[in-house]
Amino acid sequence: MHAVAVLALDQVIPFDLSVPIDTFGWARLPDGRPAYRVRVCSPAGEVSAGAGVFAVRAPHGLEALAEADTIILPGVADPAAPLPPGVAEAVRAAAANGTRIASICVGAFVFAATGLLDGRRATTHWRAAADLAAKFPAITVDPNVLYVDNGQFLTSAGAAAAMDMCLHMIRKDHGSAVAAHAARMSVMPLEREGGQAQFIVHDLPPAPAGATLEPLLAWLEDHCDRELTLDEIAAQARMSSRTLNRRFREQTGTTPLQWLHRARVRRAQYLLETTPYPVERIAAQAGFGSPTAFRERFRRVVGTSPQAYRRSFRSTNGSTSTNGSTSANDWSPANGSASANDWSPANGSPPAVG
Repeated sequence: MHAVAVLALDQVIPFDLSVPIDTFGWARLPDGRPAYRVRVCSPAGEVSAGAGVFAVRAPHGLEALAEADTIILPGVADPAAPLPPGVAEAVRAAAANGTRIASICVGAFVFAATGLLDGRRATTHWRAAADLAAKFPAITVDPNVLYVDNGQFLTSAGAAAAMDMCLHMIRKDHGSAVAAHAARMSVMPLEREGGQAQFIVHDLPPAPAGATLEPLLAWLEDHCDRELTLDEIAAQARMSSRTLNRRFREQTGTTPLQWLHRARVRRAQYLLETTPYPVERIAAQAGFGSPTAFRERFRRVVGTSPQAYRRSFRSTNGSTSTNGSTSANDWSPANGSASANDWSPANGSPPAVG
């Protein structure tokens, strides 16, 4: 039986810990036998979880990593915390023996600290992507995807993307039928449309307070529904196109037209979330030349189609929906994850973790 070891470090995020336990636990072979044996291990006998809300007593030590076919690295509340002694060595030794290793959410920081992701593409929660790239510049961080599969090494984006990655691994190990059953038991689609980009809050590049472009940026946001050219924007700013481009880059880090495109996408997102307007009307109100141009630009920036975005984020009561998205200022690994002990099935639950 395929052995999965889930590594619980101090301040482990409960949701990250529970997802692989349940998802792999639901997997059944065609004859009904469990497809995986899941073990929770830790360098310490007991670790805190949920920012100290409760404790997890791991029945296995780091020796379980050497016996595993797959190792899962959940996130911790403080991704910058140094690894406990022996963890990096144990993970690297398992990798050298061909063990598959996958991280969940900010568990990518744990994975990256082993050095095994150097020179590879990886992902993490979109709010932590910039920090991961800054702390580990040898890694190519992609914040737009739900997970990255490098073969032996995998990384998932935040929260529910862990389920996408686990189902992907089940399908690779045992085929689509086994994975589809696990997905149904997890009440989760086997494949989700779009990537992590649809959950990212695409803030407009701000201008410093008192910057000379501040009135122009406000004017652009108010008039982004119009077909504006660079010359028209420059005329509004009362400067040449060349000077406008230079000052725009100095004060916002981007070009006038790129800033305008992003403002239009933000307006389109708002309309998709809060109105029943058809895509054609939203394209016009957001300033796109045609529905086709709108769909292409929206997919390029958000990573999914306007209709798929609406299905995910549309509010049923007319107010802006926050389903699936998190405030850029409120999220942290410690308070942004569900507690692992909030739910358990009364009957037919996955096999006990050993």
